[in-house]
Amino acid sequence: MDISNTTMERGMQRRTELLLGSDNLEKIQKARVLIFGVGGVGSWCAECLVRSGVRNITIVDSDRICISNCNRQLMATSKTVGQVKVVALKERLLEINPNANVTCLQKIYEAETADSFEMEKYDYIVDAIDSLKDKADLILRATALPKHITFVSSMGAALRRDPFMVRKGEFWKIKGDPLARALRNKFKRAKTFPSRKFLCVYSEENPMKNMGVNKAFDTDSADYDASGEQQLVEQWSSSKAQINGSLCQITAIFGMSIAGIIVNHIVEQR
Repeated sequence: MDISNTTMERGMQRRTELLLGSDNLEKIQKARVLIFGVGGVGSWCAECLVRSGVRNITIVDSDRICISNCNRQLMATSKTVGQVKVVALKERLLEINPNANVTCLQKIYEAETADSFEMEKYDYIVDAIDSLKDKADLILRATALPKHITFVSSMGAALRRDPFMVRKGEFWKIKGDPLARALRNKFKRAKTFPSRKFLCVYSEENPMKNMGVNKAFDTDSADYDASGEQQLVEQWSSSKAQINGSLCQITAIFGMSIAGIIVNHIVEQR
């Protein structure tokens, strides 16, 4: 059946419009979202937003898909190993809604590149990156933006297995999350603090210990040349967090929960 993209989108959003109303659906469609990191958390957040009606989304990640991503990342399959993450995810999102305006940036977020993302142009900014240093920098910059720009951050999703312990909370009130504690300590030592409060998704579950053993050549440590051919390297990139075990039922709920925070915020705005 040959149907237009507009007709397809209208049909796809029928249930959303039925629940939220046409005015709220229109607000969702107009929202502009920027997601930093499209791994186990960010990829599911992006998919949920597009399925919920968000048309304007920018996804940022510097990595390529490796085989160990397949246990938790949306666009990671045996067929996409070696592909650029943001490119593979964009193709997936456009299959859901061809009318979506998806911008993919194969870049790493760090202090030196922060200004290039023009964060002031967005309505919502999502932090789903791993590096403690870069995460702290993003929090400081995003919370210093005008207050109409909403910032949501993911805390630690690794080393957990109970999906019923995932919560949302204000950053300074989170208890039991080592990543949140490390960030707060970093801000206190530097005597530089976020300019305003912001919501996070986190887990109340006590982090587990890795029960397995990292291999000498972990598949997550794979690098790729310009042709996409895998080149093994001995050491994990210093820009990455420590390698820890993680499960899809946790990372996906983190991403979906962040998307839920955004959609609810759009609907609740006057």
